Amino acid sequence: MEIRTEFHKRLRQIQDEILVMGSMVSKAILRSIDALKNRDLELARQIIAEDKKINQKRFEIEESCVELIATQQPMAGDLRTIIAVLNIVTELERIGDHAEGIARIAIMIGDEPPLKPLIDIPRMAEQAVDMLHLSLDAFINHDAEAARKISAEDDTIDQLYDQVFRELLTFMLEDPRTITRATRLIWVAHNLERSADRVTNICERVVFIVTGKMEEIGASKY
Repeated sequence: MEIRTEFHKRLRQIQDEILVMGSMVSKAILRSIDALKNRDLELARQIIAEDKKINQKRFEIEESCVELIATQQPMAGDLRTIIAVLNIVTELERIGDHAEGIARIAIMIGDEPPLKPLIDIPRMAEQAVDMLHLSLDAFINHDAEAARKISAEDDTIDQLYDQVFRELLTFMLEDPRTITRATRLIWVAHNLERSADRVTNICERVVFIVTGKMEEIGASKY
């Protein structure tokens, strides 16, 4: 009994670290959009530098999971949670990479005059971050039904992405001089769209924890 108590204590600590990592990633996404909107190159550089902290957090959590498997001999249900954690931290780290990518695009854009007011792109970011928070709540609560519902919100981001893409394509067709600026904004929107896909992958891992079955609950964008 004492061994199982220690195991669950350490598993809760790992889950807490997942929430910390999720917070780091959420902030990176939102700050990258702020850097883009405000032409804040210093903020963009900070986001790029701080991506190393997100990567390090992933490695620390992975090491904790490996140690837990090696020393505590988890039973089937607990082992599923640990396996899911190893997948979730990978998805979180990649969302962090998308934030870093947006920051790099912000630097590429520099002080160029804005092509258009940024409305839908910030909405995509806010929606993606909201999905991420809800997915981690579902993970902590082992709520498969909530996970399935969250993944459905990815459709909203896909629709926003299509809207952004069509609008920017119109700019390019009407004035070829806008092609470079429009393309960079498409890259930003794509990073956000992929971030939402990563959240859907997290939701699939939540379903796996609860049911023991891997199932696709969102359209694949690979």
